[in-house]
Amino acid sequence: MKKRVLFTVYAMEIGGIERSLVNLLEQFDYDNFEVDLIVFRHAGEFMDMIPKQVNLLPESASYSGIRKSISHCLKQGLLKATLVRVASKAAAAISARRLRPSEGPGYIQMQYDSRWFAATHQGPEGEYDLAVSYAWPHDFVARKVVAKRKIAWIHTDFAQLEMDRAMDEAVWSLYDYIISISEACTESFVSTYPRLRRKLKLIENITSPVFIRDMADRGGIEGVPKREGFMIVSVGRLSPVKGFDNAILALKLLHDRGLTNIKWNVVGYGGSENELREQISSCGLQDSFLLLGKQVNPYPFIKHCDLYVQPSRYEGKAVTVTEAQILHKPIIITDYPTASSQVVDGKTGIICACSAEGLADAIAELYYNEEKRTELIVNLEQLDYHNRHELDKLYDMVV
Repeated sequence: MKKRVLFTVYAMEIGGIERSLVNLLEQFDYDNFEVDLIVFRHAGEFMDMIPKQVNLLPESASYSGIRKSISHCLKQGLLKATLVRVASKAAAAISARRLRPSEGPGYIQMQYDSRWFAATHQGPEGEYDLAVSYAWPHDFVARKVVAKRKIAWIHTDFAQLEMDRAMDEAVWSLYDYIISISEACTESFVSTYPRLRRKLKLIENITSPVFIRDMADRGGIEGVPKREGFMIVSVGRLSPVKGFDNAILALKLLHDRGLTNIKWNVVGYGGSENELREQISSCGLQDSFLLLGKQVNPYPFIKHCDLYVQPSRYEGKAVTVTEAQILHKPIIITDYPTASSQVVDGKTGIICACSAEGLADAIAELYYNEEKRTELIVNLEQLDYHNRHELDKLYDMVV
């Protein structure tokens, strides 16, 4: 008899977490496991990529309001969701005054949303052998799902997040295991929650080199100006965490040094788009630093670049960096705390200072040093990126 497994995720928008979930589900063992998937909000370009073997459970209109605005919930008649969102916003404001987060109460409000949505909504029927909270909100699986064993995934550097630590630790404590995607992520989490060390297990993001290379060969890059000069590509959501403000300043520095044939394309979307466009304009880079928006298939952009750059302030383990490595591209990433878990500096990429100057210096070095770029490519070509065996660790957790 097949074991029953449940996965949960908020939505299937374009993003590294969602992409890694698709990769995992693509390679899952459906001969021995029956897999249900809860997507709290049935939205996002990756919805169509959910494998047909997965049983996608119906959307809860009310629960989908966990990340909708209060006005949106009201317009849709989601009374319960509206009340929870209002209460969460008020509670987060009070907690923020006590905890004084430098970037406001955003993460704290998400914590209250997660807790109170779970408290006011029903879980799925029946019992699972394994329930997996693949991404926020984690209270739902912890408190509302009946399962013999429960695990939750961490995808980021927790030491960088500003939240109510006691509230967060209370949720993680309810899980049997906590899955980290890298040793660096594990150490960051444990430094924040040392009492939970025994629960941590490492499972790397599942990659599919064949899929990535096939997608890189598909379709074109319509809407992008004809490639000229030296092309840099980055992929990521447009938010302060990803450091694209530093990238813009770095390109301005490079142009000021006379390297005006360097262009930079960014594939992604997010809340910082307007601010970034204003910065691009003020730096006079409208024709050189391009925001390309959402792309379901970013791989042709990576394939056709001269250099892939990840200018992030922090990451867990960037899926896009691994994908650029699979496509054998010279890579520069900034020295966020988990950087060395993904790149061997000088061998499989370059790790530079997390600043505009650091980025500009590293890019200029590789721009002038074609021999070094070739060396990085040759080193990447020798690596084996297949890691389907990582799923065996997950199967072993099923009771």
